[in-house]
Amino acid sequence: MDNAARDQVRDVIDKLQRPVPDLSTLLSLLCGPLGSLGLLPPKYTRYNTSPLSNGSVNIRKHIPAFQRALLEHIAPTWDSLLAEEDASPLMDQYFCPDNFSFTYSASGDVAVMAYSTITSQPLTKYAIYLLARLASEYPVDRLHSAIYTTNQSNGAVSMLAWEDCIRSVLSVPGKVSNAIAETGEVPTQLEHGTYYNNISVRTESLVFSLSSKSARDAVSPVTYLLSKLVAIGAFPSTQPTSRSQPSFFQATLQIIRDRTVSTGASGYITMWSSLFSEIPSTLTLRSIITSLLAAIPPLTYPTGTDMSQRIAVKRDARLLRCITGRVTPERDEVWETTMGIILGKDWDQGYARIFICWLFGSFSGQMPNEKALEVFIEEVLITWSSPDHIKHSLLSRHRYMTTILLIAISYLPPSSQSITSVSLAPPFISGIGLYVGHLDSSVRRCGMLAAEVVAQRAGKILDFGEWDGEDSGKPWAREVRQLLQMRDGDVDLEDVTPTDNVDSSDVKGGPVLSDTARATFREPPDGYDSDDSLTGYASPSSSRSASPTPSELDAIEKDPALNVGVKKVPRPVYLAQLGDLLRSTGGTKSSNEPDDADKVEMALKYAEELIRKKRGYGAELDENAVNLVYGLIGLQNNYELENFEEKRQDALNALVACAPRKSTPALIEEFFKNQYSTSQRYVALNALALGAREMASLPIPSPKVNPDRISFPSKQLPTPLHQRYLEDGGQQLIPLIMDSISNHVIDKEKDASVDKVPEIVRERRLRISKPKITPVSSAGATLVTPLSMSLQRLTPFIEVATEYFIAPLINQFWLFLRDERTREERTAHHQGRQQYHGAGTGLILNPVVLSHFLRTVAILVHAAQNAPEWMAVVAPDALELAVTIGTRPVSRIETDIEDDEESGGQRGKEASVLSAALELALVVLDGCLEIDGGRTISLEYTTLLLGVGEWAGCLFAQLEKGIKVQGTGGVHEIKLRRAAAGVLLKIDDLISKWRRSMLDIR
Repeated sequence: MDNAARDQVRDVIDKLQRPVPDLSTLLSLLCGPLGSLGLLPPKYTRYNTSPLSNGSVNIRKHIPAFQRALLEHIAPTWDSLLAEEDASPLMDQYFCPDNFSFTYSASGDVAVMAYSTITSQPLTKYAIYLLARLASEYPVDRLHSAIYTTNQSNGAVSMLAWEDCIRSVLSVPGKVSNAIAETGEVPTQLEHGTYYNNISVRTESLVFSLSSKSARDAVSPVTYLLSKLVAIGAFPSTQPTSRSQPSFFQATLQIIRDRTVSTGASGYITMWSSLFSEIPSTLTLRSIITSLLAAIPPLTYPTGTDMSQRIAVKRDARLLRCITGRVTPERDEVWETTMGIILGKDWDQGYARIFICWLFGSFSGQMPNEKALEVFIEEVLITWSSPDHIKHSLLSRHRYMTTILLIAISYLPPSSQSITSVSLAPPFISGIGLYVGHLDSSVRRCGMLAAEVVAQRAGKILDFGEWDGEDSGKPWAREVRQLLQMRDGDVDLEDVTPTDNVDSSDVKGGPVLSDTARATFREPPDGYDSDDSLTGYASPSSSRSASPTPSELDAIEKDPALNVGVKKVPRPVYLAQLGDLLRSTGGTKSSNEPDDADKVEMALKYAEELIRKKRGYGAELDENAVNLVYGLIGLQNNYELENFEEKRQDALNALVACAPRKSTPALIEEFFKNQYSTSQRYVALNALALGAREMASLPIPSPKVNPDRISFPSKQLPTPLHQRYLEDGGQQLIPLIMDSISNHVIDKEKDASVDKVPEIVRERRLRISKPKITPVSSAGATLVTPLSMSLQRLTPFIEVATEYFIAPLINQFWLFLRDERTREERTAHHQGRQQYHGAGTGLILNPVVLSHFLRTVAILVHAAQNAPEWMAVVAPDALELAVTIGTRPVSRIETDIEDDEESGGQRGKEASVLSAALELALVVLDGCLEIDGGRTISLEYTTLLLGVGEWAGCLFAQLEKGIKVQGTGGVHEIKLRRAAAGVLLKIDDLISKWRRSMLDIR
């Protein structure tokens, strides 16, 4: 490859890492390298306008760079647009080449690189989709073929590449689970048990394919893979009881069984035997053999003597012999490991028959190895005659050891020297003595039975008698005697039907992935249909032409001949493009209205999706967050766009949740500017509250009605009804959330007060009632699911609550209030309209906006309750804000109303403002009680606490006397009374608890 070609490839990589101007350029960049590798699908050939020469792309050097560029820069930005244009397969080809390219050698190499690249980076939804495809289309046997085909001449290089590949492949389920956590469901292919079971099935396929080759280094890759599977727990010592637990032999044992009885299976059997001999670690070998023996199904009748049971024993023993080979003392590691498993683990009696037949049965003309059998019997005798075993083992263990000893002895020729040696062996004689002296008659008969059987096999006569009856293990002894009359290893397996070809996808032994089943629909039969109810009435034909269908309307709209001169607004794929679309009109109508309307509509359509998608991908979101805040908050619905307010609100919510450190200060600063309407101020406050609750993982209740959430009523109602429904414009989610919080606080106080009355407590305990069931709605059900955009977690709200939300909001309010009061004082000597009023319609100090502001602060304070600086900073500042707004006039309008003699004693404060201020105080006081029992607020801010109590007490007393507050009636009066009572109860709890330590410095 010359330098020019190399520079051309690097130039393509650099362009993919930088912002791509349009879709056609991106498609051209994607097609060039694929065409050079021969992986470009034919239908995308027309996009290959800048082809690269064949061989210019080096897979191992260039493909990882392409893959990283696609994952980090292209997929987060262009995935939706590529999907709309049906061009997503182009990007997938760089990770998982399709079936058309499967036969090319480059496809396997690309998949090997894809595993390494994807698992080395934070996983996104697209990355998880690719891993699911790779697990199905490029399993380990295909990866082995790709690695060892590419490096045929260098086995060491191939082995290193294979080890790296296996480490990446086996790490997939853990990385996917950690990335998804609780935000979504793991794909079926990547679930822990399913994934490793399928790797097990494909490993068996790899063994089968390598068995037909004579390569000397064919065993090492498989032994390494088996060792890694042991490390991740794919070889359990017992049969799995749950779907999430993988098991190599549970998934593959039936496949192996069928292959071993097929024609031409000698190479396959030899391959398995070689694998067991070449496993380097004894612990690994022990885990594999233990899992293999545990995967053998237990016998229905462990001591059954019918031919079906003996055939089942012989079949299982033959399967073990085909997998492990002949286990003899000459194979030191395999023999010692097997002896330790058989004699050291508790097994059922039926396994004793399988083990002896496996080790010493006759298969393919092989006679039992008498020397190996003698060694085995000696080791069994050591355990069987051990005093600790005889005294402390359970009856099932005694019967297992006795059964395996007697069955092993039955495989020796009768009256042979070996049996005589066993009968005269000191361990055997001492063991008989210990068994006969055992206090448990059932255990005692195990030793008596062994003594009689060995004596009989040695040509001696020994009879303890008393074997008739149904007590103390006598039936078991009779069954064992009958079992020993014939050896399971002598059974002929002629009834086993051989099969020529075995397809692992047809075997029920493991959950092998298959294509999704497709539903088939039956065509309706031709002929007469007796259902006349579906027959229309005859009507005369109309002279009018038929109305166009929706598909025809879409075709007409897309017809280029009818759209001459009309510019199609491109979909934004970068946040800078989104900001340009939002601020193109500056919030006012321009000369090119249709084009501006299309820009705003396109921006709002994809704003939320694009903002959430860019979270966690570099600094693009932080760099453009402030610009997007200015653009979104300043938008006006000049073109009557559908769902304008809802889309703008969702975009601002996403902006606050995804970039709180940049967007929140800018949004708060804009809120206190006088250029915005009431509707725009509601949008800003809603974004702060909803974004904060999303970061705090708190639920958002659904509105009781479903109009436009942010639409201001004056835009929909006649002017005379504007004042009447003024407060209903933005009161949807924020009041609902605040009502939920305050109701929870008050109900908690009510329950605590009720528990203090003994009579009520006793009645509650005696009364039988259904438990309260509170439906919990997760934040993911009402908000955009984080997994649908990115697997990056949101910033915890407690980390940014005080510095970026609550403190700036309260401090900016005090500065704004100071400036507004100064303005009013400067114009107080003027008359009529020349006087400035800070509480005018649309301004912040208007009761409608002010009450919404206080509820927003209360929601933020409640969400930040676990912040470290909450008690020292947030609680006193919020409480001071509540009591100041509730007791002091914020505008001269309130002062004038209070001094008006015709007001009939009404207060200047609106009921909505008072109730919002009381709810804020209620949230603060409840949080103080929850965190430290109210110690800090009671001892360090005593004056402020007593002032809140005095204010709430006076207001509640006036309400009880019947004095009306301005704006009361209906729900506002109920809220006001309820909030005042709740504050008084909280104050009473605090004072009663800390009265002796409180110092009033007033």
